[in-house]
Amino acid sequence: MLQSMTGFAAIKGQFESYSWSIDLRSVNAKGLDLRLRVPDWIDGLEPAIRAVMAKSLSRGAISLSLRVSKEEEQGALDLNKGQISAVLEALRGIEEIAGDMGVHLAPSKASDLLSIRGVLETSADKDDSKALAKAIVAQIPNLIDELQKMRRAEGQALDEVLLKQLSLVENLTKQAGVAAESRREETTAIFKANLARVLENTEGADANRVAQELAIIAVKTDIMEELDRLFAHVGAARDLIAAGSPAGRKLDFLMQEFNREANTLCSKAQSVELTRIGLDLKAVIDQMREQVQNVE
Repeated sequence: MLQSMTGFAAIKGQFESYSWSIDLRSVNAKGLDLRLRVPDWIDGLEPAIRAVMAKSLSRGAISLSLRVSKEEEQGALDLNKGQISAVLEALRGIEEIAGDMGVHLAPSKASDLLSIRGVLETSADKDDSKALAKAIVAQIPNLIDELQKMRRAEGQALDEVLLKQLSLVENLTKQAGVAAESRREETTAIFKANLARVLENTEGADANRVAQELAIIAVKTDIMEELDRLFAHVGAARDLIAAGSPAGRKLDFLMQEFNREANTLCSKAQSVELTRIGLDLKAVIDQMREQVQNVE
C-alpha cells in the first residue's frame, strides 16, 4: 500500500509538576525536512527527538511543536550557601567603599538578603530537566505511530484515486488505438500522396536523402510506438502501487514519461479525434502527477 506524506497527530503528557502537548504535522517534500519547536531550557531535548524521528520517517516536511507548562507548587525552602557568600562579600566591599567616602550605611537585615534572587530556593527550582526530557522523548514513538496511521489512511485513498486514473489512461490509450486504426485508410492515402510528391522531385536527388524523407513521413503518421509505451507505463505504475511505499520518486519519474508520450501523440495526431484523446490524456496525467506529489 502507498503511504501519503500528509498527516497530523497530537499527544499530551505529564511528569511530576510538568504537563505538555505536542503537535506533529506532515506535508509533502522531496526529502526529509524536520522542523522542531521545543523549549531551549530543556537540556538535550531537540537532538533526542530529532534522532527518534529520523529513524522512523523517511520523507516529508515534518513540523513538531511542543508546549510545556508547570504547576505552581510549594517546595521545601533551601538556602543557597554559595550565593549567600557572594552577596555578603559584595556587601563587605560596598561598606568598605562607603566608609572610605565617609558615607554611613544602615545595617543590612537578614530579610533583605533573603529577597535577593538566588539566595532562597525551593526544591522545585532544582528540577533536573534531563528527567523531563526523557519523559517527553519516551512519548515520541507513540506520536509518530499516530502520524503514520493517518498517512497510511491517506495513502489508501491515494491508491484508489491513482488506480482509477490509470484505468482512465488505459481506456484513452485504447481509444487512441481504435481511432488510429479507423483512420488507417486516410493515413495510407496521405502517405501515398506525400510519397508521390517526393518521388516527383527525386530527379538528381541523393538516394539516401530521399529514403530519410520517406522515413520521416512514415514516423510522423505512426503512433503505435507511443501507445505501446503508454500501456507499458500503466503496467509499471500499477506494479509500483501494488509494491507500496516508498514509491513516490519512481512514480513521479513515471508521470514525466506518461506526459512525454501524450505530448508526442498530440503532435502526431493529424486528426480531430486523436487530438481530443491526446488532450484528455494530458489532463488525466496532470491530475495523477498532482496526487503522486503526496506519495512517500
